[in-house]
Amino acid sequence: MAGAQVWRVGFNAGDRVFWPHRDSYIAFQDSQDQWADTLDRLLSEKRITDIVLYGDTRPLHAEAVRQGKARGLRVHVLEEGYLRPYWVTYERGGANGHSRLLDLGIDDMRRALRSKGAEVSFPTASHWGDMREHVFYGALYHWFVMFTNRAYREVQRHRELPVQKELMLYLGRLFLCPTTRWNGLSKPVGCVAGGIPIIWRFSSSSMMKAFGGTRISKQWVSFWT
Repeated sequence: MAGAQVWRVGFNAGDRVFWPHRDSYIAFQDSQDQWADTLDRLLSEKRITDIVLYGDTRPLHAEAVRQGKARGLRVHVLEEGYLRPYWVTYERGGANGHSRLLDLGIDDMRRALRSKGAEVSFPTASHWGDMREHVFYGALYHWFVMFTNRAYREVQRHRELPVQKELMLYLGRLFLCPTTRWNGLSKPVGCVAGGIPIIWRFSSSSMMKAFGGTRISKQWVSFWT
């Protein structure tokens, strides 16, 4: 909405650094059990009409969705695209396992596609989501979280991995980008050539290793990039 007042709530130093408008930045620096009351107060004080989230499953985000829907607010959820790379998914109310797409049948999808016509075949206008940029900014973001996060030390992380390991993970991915790109191109081609089917699934597993251990078998092969 053009001209609307926007407020950003940040939960760590990375959020603060990547939001340049200091006058509209609100730092949440308390423990997670105080988030519900803080959010309730902010929604009333700022007279919020819309909530915009990147993902809706993290505990802090899930509480925002719950309160937003209870108040009748519009909840906008952004997520890395269902079609990757170069696409961002935008849905109202929820994404992935909370998406309204789950209520659509095959006939509904066909009607929606027919109504769009040639529009669905348009190429993406930019290269948002390029893996090299994703890894670079991910490493930079976690550097700030690791070394300048003292003011946010009470905020509980939503990931099981310690921030130190996550930073090292992003740095390793950054240096291995050429190798990763080659593997990403060659392995699916090999599976197709060998007649091995590939499946992608939505899972509640919190750790990728646990997900892989339960999903990969001789019949099904999954790849993550």
